[in-house]
Amino acid sequence: MIIEREQDVTAAALAVMERTSDPRLRQIMVSLVKHLHAFVRDVRLTEAEFRDATAIVAELGKLTTDTHNEVVLMAGSLGVSPLVCLLNNGDQGNTETDQSLLGPFWRLNSPRVENGGSIVRSETPGAPLFVSGRVVDKDDRPVAGAEVDVWHASPVGLYENQDPDQADMNLRGKFTTDQDGRFAFRSVMMVGYPIPTNGVVGRLLKAQSRHPYRPAHLHALIFKPGFKVLISQVYDPADPHIDSDVQFGVTQALIGKFLRHDTPHPAARDVATPWYSLDHTYRLEAGEAVLPRPPIK
Repeated sequence: MIIEREQDVTAAALAVMERTSDPRLRQIMVSLVKHLHAFVRDVRLTEAEFRDATAIVAELGKLTTDTHNEVVLMAGSLGVSPLVCLLNNGDQGNTETDQSLLGPFWRLNSPRVENGGSIVRSETPGAPLFVSGRVVDKDDRPVAGAEVDVWHASPVGLYENQDPDQADMNLRGKFTTDQDGRFAFRSVMMVGYPIPTNGVVGRLLKAQSRHPYRPAHLHALIFKPGFKVLISQVYDPADPHIDSDVQFGVTQALIGKFLRHDTPHPAARDVATPWYSLDHTYRLEAGEAVLPRPPIK
């Protein structure tokens, strides 16, 4: 098609997209072109703004490394990641779900730990935390033999891949549920933290006068053949940013019961007060068990 007016550009691009052989890719590309072109017309995008936008996209890629994923960070900061999650889980967004964001800090090969063991691998000052979890199916039946990968930030708000003072794989571990679907481990109480702001995402937050904080949370990725992989985060309701997460990830179903204890621990005599506990149930949905692509190494 020879272009005679601006409307012809959209018609020509859509005609090409319609020739895509894969039906799902065709659906996505046709919709993408429609919405992108409509967006450009809606905001009357200038040439200078378009050049800035392409530079930003290129910068997102350049800032993504083996230890940091700026693209994932931006997707969460725009609310895209949580929207995709909620649309694809909980009866396609109609019911509550334990699914949440994968986030930019999951690593594939966390070390295995015996039930009840500790995931603290280097000196990590902080209040002791004892986690007891249970994995069930949609009918509340225990799921035995599920692989539970957990990770969280330290009490200074850094994951170990961000912090040279922490040992490799500190505050990470992989457990297997017992016949009752249970697993347990010991760690230290995490805190909320600011996401990295030295890149494109940081400039966006500054331009919008937004804070960069995520409320304190515990990550879990649960794998069991016959079930969809559960990617979950459990949030501390006492965190001051519980209702203003910069990544829009907090749902009612993901608020946990982190309990503070000011009396001695009943079994661990080395535990000083205060210490914390979390007892949480994770519900799996039937589906294909496919691990996600790790955002970092």
